[in-house]
Amino acid sequence: MLVIRAPGVYAPQGDTELLVACLRRERLDGASRVLDLGTGTGAVALAAARSGARVTAVDLSARAVLTAWLNTRLHRRRVELRHGDLTGPVAGRRFDLVASNPPYVPAEGPAGSPGRGPALAWDAGRDGRLVLDRLCREAPRLLTDGGVLLVVQSSLAGVPATLAALRGAGLRAAVVARRRQAFGPVMTARAGLCERLGLIGVGVREEELVVVRGVRTR
Repeated sequence: MLVIRAPGVYAPQGDTELLVACLRRERLDGASRVLDLGTGTGAVALAAARSGARVTAVDLSARAVLTAWLNTRLHRRRVELRHGDLTGPVAGRRFDLVASNPPYVPAEGPAGSPGRGPALAWDAGRDGRLVLDRLCREAPRLLTDGGVLLVVQSSLAGVPATLAALRGAGLRAAVVARRRQAFGPVMTARAGLCERLGLIGVGVREEELVVVRGVRTR
């Protein structure tokens, strides 16, 4: 699917493709309420909207929200767009499906320090879990009974931690898709850091992307 990407907005890549492929396997129709957290260009939101679902998309970057708006017009799809921090703009609402491609790349800098500018879309603290941990705490509260959460991340950012957190929040969680790929430009630039942190072996330049699916059971 062709989308416009403004400078500084995360370009759809392998993780986006993997997440969209999993989303398309879900049963969505005109009555379904879908939330895309960290929408970027809006690619995932548009994929959900093609099913006829009622879609809301959120991003912390005002530039990303504008880009997603342009893409909804380009593809003639209706998506409610919200600017804000993760689940804040939709607090108190409930969704049948929540999808997210959050930042998960390990980064230099103080613990708990988010990225800035374009790096906001991928920098996620020293262990890559700065946003993932928040997502695992906050997103389950937005799900209807039987609602589904789909999260894509790198294996370098602690998949067992994601599974444990979601199960602790009352979701039935499992890895439902995997994809190995060579490092892109961002991960290549961080390879030395990942080696020092023990996340990869010396000379390793590939990662496994996974989609974790959680279902609200209580």
